[in-house]
Amino acid sequence: MPSTLIGDVEIYYELFGDGLPLVFLNGSGSTIAEVRPLVRRLAERFQVVIADYRGMGRSSGPATAYGMADLAGDTVGLVDHLGWESFRLLGVSFGGMVAQEVAVTVPERISRMVLMCTSSGGAGGSSYPLHAVADLAAKDHATLSTQLLDTRFTAEWLDAHPADRDLVDGMSRRRATPSPSARDGARRQLTARADHDVFDRLGRITSPTFVASGRFDGIAPPANGAAIAAQILGAVARIYDGGHAFFLQDPVAMADAVDFLR
Repeated sequence: MPSTLIGDVEIYYELFGDGLPLVFLNGSGSTIAEVRPLVRRLAERFQVVIADYRGMGRSSGPATAYGMADLAGDTVGLVDHLGWESFRLLGVSFGGMVAQEVAVTVPERISRMVLMCTSSGGAGGSSYPLHAVADLAAKDHATLSTQLLDTRFTAEWLDAHPADRDLVDGMSRRRATPSPSARDGARRQLTARADHDVFDRLGRITSPTFVASGRFDGIAPPANGAAIAAQILGAVARIYDGGHAFFLQDPVAMADAVDFLR
């Protein structure tokens, strides 16, 4: 199992494909196992590395709290381990927050970047405060999660749109019975996420940047994506037909991301 020690944390990672180096940063509460199908699609064009965040999956976790800068440091440490002097970044949701922190820390090493369904924090707007609802009863949490995933997702909508029902059911199954360690890791991520604010530093980013948002995203609304793009010289923003998982709902979205990263 490939892993590398970064500071006091053992980071587990996997490599896919050949070609231009691409770091894929996934959403909160997710591990490599949950996004392998998506990563394999990207690996048709790139050499993709994906890691389990500290405290998640097969990566170890520190005993103390950590912040977004620590997660960015893990990412930079991983690409150093791989010998990648420059690389592309694709960050989804929480991963988009980590990607922003990486890009303002080592802007000279980022070739191109795609940010999906994410927020900058600060004056650019924050994503929904998931840490504040982490202790909701399971049924209430599931209902809220569905509404935030896509603001159209009423019971009536899902009855009339089987593909969207499948999306909701699939996400519910993946999160249904987390282990105690996974639950603790996800909570630590939400704590780190609560303090995310990179807005005033976004001007440091020099790489071509594409910011993609879902029109019906209840977690990271399109206005947040537009605010990020406005802070980065030459950045492009686009809104797709979908919610927080628009890249699974709108087939054009991932194709556009791949084209931009090439």
